[in-house]
Amino acid sequence: MIDTAFLFPGQGAQRPGFLHALPAHPAARATLEEACDTLGTSAEALDSESALHATVAVQLGLLIAGVAAARALHAEGAEPDAVCGLSIGSFAAAVTCGTLAFRDALSLAKQRAEAMERAYPQGYGLAAITGLGEKQIARRIREVSTERDPVYIANVNAPRQIVIAGSDAALEALMSAVRGRGARKVQRLDVAVPSHCPLLNDAASQLVSAFAGIALGPPRIPYIDNRKGRALRSAEAIRDDLATNLAHPVRWHDATRVLCELGASLFVEMPPGRVLTDLASEAFPEVRAMAMEGASLEATTAMVHAHHAASEAR
Repeated sequence: MIDTAFLFPGQGAQRPGFLHALPAHPAARATLEEACDTLGTSAEALDSESALHATVAVQLGLLIAGVAAARALHAEGAEPDAVCGLSIGSFAAAVTCGTLAFRDALSLAKQRAEAMERAYPQGYGLAAITGLGEKQIARRIREVSTERDPVYIANVNAPRQIVIAGSDAALEALMSAVRGRGARKVQRLDVAVPSHCPLLNDAASQLVSAFAGIALGPPRIPYIDNRKGRALRSAEAIRDDLATNLAHPVRWHDATRVLCELGASLFVEMPPGRVLTDLASEAFPEVRAMAMEGASLEATTAMVHAHHAASEAR
């Protein structure tokens, strides 16, 4: 029975200093030290304002933050029944469910981010559109996307919150096309690569090769994938999602809906930020959602324990 799900945010949730704001807990500190040892550099240097201009620093920092927070909760006996991560967050989810070793996750995430940066070092990115549905945006994409300046749907975060990926020119064209035509909010995101679209097919192929020599274990709890929003229970299925999700749209709303259908009634978002908490609260008001960033480790632990106790009493 799935009662509590841990959610791990993706790129865009970062802010300067987020690694320094992690819980002051031995498990979190040990995770930072393990990251330093694996990467051969200070993990806490990844969250400076200047460092966060680099995709590699952002993605590694998000992975470290998610794993550190989940390990601190684990040390206090607060456990998830399922995990789900958005984009790079899926790597932290895979570590937390026991499928991927943290050291391997760091190495793979670094290779992933470097491949994304090499593919499109400039002139590309993401934008978010709120107020229009997937079919409406797909229709506008057909009007403005060209071979020279392509644009794609990258994330379906909610029925009417869609992220698009493409060249700067294509993003601007699509953003202009939807303003005044139902879109309530249109904004560029702080992401410098065109994630989750065919532009990253070559980068995905490189990551598939990198994964070939990595040993994965069976997940202890269900892992909800990015590509189709399904509960995965085998190492090989999780390997495929981790290796290729950067070139496919993230079906985030579908993933969280599946968690609800499986019985999850508490979502706990790992740091940084509360984007996933807000999405869950709006889409599924019957589910309790909380972000660790806005609560102490003690309060989060107490919430998970109380929720499990209430579930067992029912």
